[in-house]
Amino acid sequence: MNLPTPPFYPPHYPPFYPTTLTLINTRPNRPSTSILHPTMASSTINTLLLLLHLFSGVAFSASTGMIGVNYGRIADNLPDPTKVVQLLKSNAIDHIKLYDTDSAVLKALSGSNIAVTVALPNQLLSSAAANQAFTDDWVQSNILPYHPATIIEAIAVGNEVFVDPNNTTDFLVPAMKNVYASLQKNKISINVSSPIALSALATSYPSSSGSFKPDLIEPVIKPMLSFLKNTGSYLMVNAYPFFAYGANTDTISLDYALLRDNNGVKDQKTGITYKTLLEAQLDAVYAAMDALQFNDVKMVVSETGWPSKGDSNEPGAGEDNAAQYNGNLVRRVLTGGGTPLRPNDPLVVYLFALFNEDQKSGPTSERNYGLFYPNEEKVYNVPLSRQALADLPSEAASNGSKSQVPVAEAPSPSSGDVSAANTVGQTWCVANGNVGDEKLQAALDYACGEGRADCRPIQSGATCYNPSTLEAHASYAFNSYYQKQTRVSGSCDFGGAAYVVSQPPRFGSCKFPTGY
Repeated sequence: MNLPTPPFYPPHYPPFYPTTLTLINTRPNRPSTSILHPTMASSTINTLLLLLHLFSGVAFSASTGMIGVNYGRIADNLPDPTKVVQLLKSNAIDHIKLYDTDSAVLKALSGSNIAVTVALPNQLLSSAAANQAFTDDWVQSNILPYHPATIIEAIAVGNEVFVDPNNTTDFLVPAMKNVYASLQKNKISINVSSPIALSALATSYPSSSGSFKPDLIEPVIKPMLSFLKNTGSYLMVNAYPFFAYGANTDTISLDYALLRDNNGVKDQKTGITYKTLLEAQLDAVYAAMDALQFNDVKMVVSETGWPSKGDSNEPGAGEDNAAQYNGNLVRRVLTGGGTPLRPNDPLVVYLFALFNEDQKSGPTSERNYGLFYPNEEKVYNVPLSRQALADLPSEAASNGSKSQVPVAEAPSPSSGDVSAANTVGQTWCVANGNVGDEKLQAALDYACGEGRADCRPIQSGATCYNPSTLEAHASYAFNSYYQKQTRVSGSCDFGGAAYVVSQPPRFGSCKFPTGY
């Protein structure tokens, strides 16, 4: 056994979908909110290559994900764009997404080092599709005057076009191609994509059975994915666990939707147990792309969020749940790794939205997705950057998830045992000896290295060195990491090498801590 060696980020496995539910609910088409768009860059550390090879189905990339924010402006009381830029900077938000190419906003972003995704709205799709001369003029007027002083990293052509009541679907791919051609004509390298809603899926549960609606596949899905692949771009997806939960409260756990600790649901085809609804939704999209032989197209979550207020018929809407969803999601994204079906692709997520927007129509929730009030005060306190996450007091780091008392059913350890002491309200993390020594050792190396678990007690001669077995040592290290992470969802997984128990582990006379 080697203590310690190179680090990797343990997978934070995603959500579960009940056997008969609708996971593709989407918000009404809303052209005005923005979210920070993380880049798709993914770096690999050479010393981790062997380690990464050992863990199939786990997030191995050394790169962590990116958080961005949607900046929508359907309101009559928002601060001036120059003040908004200062607000973004003060919160270390360096990626945003717009729903247009507003001149005042793009000018205010000039020199800020904040990357922005702009949009060509749905009402311009028919003109953009009909003639490249139109997109030439659009690029001349809306991109060239600002870029590169304002970092425009992507153009969203339309938004949720497949559910647009004006039937603009047929115009989408021709418009995307013309926008791209106009950029190339001006020697500008900017990604071109289009956000789709989960309603583009015919099947989303289980995730492995994800498929696109048949009537969309040949006319638009295949041509769009081919375009994205050929241009090196990515698919934008708007995903809202809030709506899936609201439509299936009898079968979807709120803990599952909010990225809190839960037992999860197993996809019988793949053997994956999803612990977060969002990741299960994303893997359904990946499975749908795989079915069409587009398994090399990456994905960006262009919108996701949770409302801080809602009507009486909107289950789950509320400030505390919004804080937990966004806070736990930020932690999940920034601690690295992808979904179970794409473990090596760090998550890139744009939160919806920057501000509450008082002029939006629809239910109360539509006006209450904001992270900030128009007066720039926070609606609730969640970290939006790695530094802010690191600065959080340990008891607040998981947005109240300490109150969750998860009891995950799992196989008994192959050696050692778990005492039967009555310890209501406590949970521990232990090694799963059934995964084999290679996976246990690699996960132990991470926990004692990059994971910063307290592994001093399992060094030779220390209090928990005996029994000197890999499983005993790994269990102590995994639990130390888990407790230091305030038992947040996903922190006891290690690619299936660990699981949560509700009774204190017992290996010899070693006592496992329940907090630090």
